[in-house]
Amino acid sequence: MEAQHVFLVGAKGLASYGGYETFINKLTEYHKNNGRIKYHVACKANGSGCMDPKKTEGAVMLSDHEFLYHNAHCFLIHVPEKIGSAQAIYYDVVALRECIRLIKEQKIKHPIVYIMACRIGLFMRRFYKEIHKLGGKVYLNPDGHEWMRAKWSKPIQKYWKISEQMMIKWSDFVICDSINIEKYIHKCYDGKGIKGRSPKTIYVAYGAETRKSKLADDDEKLLAWYKSKGIKPHEYYLVVGRFVPENNYETMVREFMRSKSKKDFAIITNVNDKFLEELESKLHFRADKRIKFVGTVYAQELLKKIRENAYAYFHGHEVGGTNPSLLEALGSTELNLLLDVGFNREVGQEAALYWNKEDGDLANLIDQVDEMDNQQRSEYGLKAKERINSAYSWQLIGEKYKRAWLK
Repeated sequence: MEAQHVFLVGAKGLASYGGYETFINKLTEYHKNNGRIKYHVACKANGSGCMDPKKTEGAVMLSDHEFLYHNAHCFLIHVPEKIGSAQAIYYDVVALRECIRLIKEQKIKHPIVYIMACRIGLFMRRFYKEIHKLGGKVYLNPDGHEWMRAKWSKPIQKYWKISEQMMIKWSDFVICDSINIEKYIHKCYDGKGIKGRSPKTIYVAYGAETRKSKLADDDEKLLAWYKSKGIKPHEYYLVVGRFVPENNYETMVREFMRSKSKKDFAIITNVNDKFLEELESKLHFRADKRIKFVGTVYAQELLKKIRENAYAYFHGHEVGGTNPSLLEALGSTELNLLLDVGFNREVGQEAALYWNKEDGDLANLIDQVDEMDNQQRSEYGLKAKERINSAYSWQLIGEKYKRAWLK
C-alpha cells in the first residue's frame, strides 16, 4: 500500500528535554520499520534548543540541511536569532513553507501536516487552504495553555490566546495529549470553527517505558557522573526539565532549603543564566550545599539510571498537558512528588504524592518522605509502573497514532 506521509512541525528537534522533542523521538523510533508511515520532521538548525545531526547518534546526513533519523526524513530550518520571542513563530512558518514545497516537489498525495502548539494562528487560514489544495489535511496538537506561561508579557499572552482560537478553527483534527485539554478545547471552541463547526478531537497521551536502564550499578560512566557531581545513589531528590518559571523551580528549591533533609537535590536542566541569577537573589541557594545544578544529561541510558537511583522525583510543571518528563519519572523512579494540578493528578492518580505552592507544604512533605521505609517507597514504585503500563506505554501510544494517521 502507498505510504501515508506525515509532516511534523513545531518541535525543535529529536534530542532535548522538550515535550514535543521527546515525543517525536519516540514516535519515529516506534514506527521506524512501519512501511505504511513516512515521517518528515522539521528541526531547528541554530539557536536555543537546536539539533546538530552530526552529533546525534543514529542520524545519517543526506545533504547539508537534510538527514535520516529513525527512517524519518528530517530537514533543518535556520532561524534569525535577533528577533526574540518571534523566533518560534518564524520557525513554524518557514517549516510549513518547506513542508508545502516538499509536498509539491515530491508530488505527495493526501499528506497530513501535524502542527504542534498554537503559535501561528494569524497565518493559519492561508496554510490550511494551501494544504487542502494539495489534497492534504491539517492536524493540530494544541499543547497546554501557552498563554498562561509566566515568561510572556500580557500583550504576548493575549496573542497566544487569539492564536490558539485561530489554530483550532483552521484544523481538520485536534489531537489532545490530556483529557483536561480536550475538555477545555470543547468548552472554549465548540461552535466556533469553520461555518460554525465544533472541533473534531481525540485524546492520545505521550508515552513512556518501564524497563530498567541498560547500565549496571558499577558502570564507569555512571560512577564518574556521580563522583563529578558529588552525589551518591539513592541519596538525592531529582528533577529533570526545562529551566522556566512555570515549572516552579523557585518553589521546589525554596521548600527543599526549608526541609530538614540530609539528602541532595540534583537539578538536571539547561540552565538559563538570567533566571538562575533571579533565583539566587531571591533564595541565596548557593549557600545550601544540598542544592546542585548538575547540567544536562542527554545520554538516555545514563539519564534513565539516574532517575532509577533517585530517592524521589519532583515534578513542578503547572502549564501544559501530559508531560513526558513526568511519565519517564513514573516509569523509572519509585517515589514521585507532583505539584497538585489537574494535569498531574490525571497522570499520577494514586501512584504519587502531591504538594502545593503554599509556604511549608512541600518542605513538610519532604520531611515525611525522608522517614519512609523501603517497602513504602517500593509500593509507590509498583503503582507507578502499573500506571504507565496500563495507560502510557509507547506501544499503546504508537498504535493510537498509527490509527490516527491511517484512518
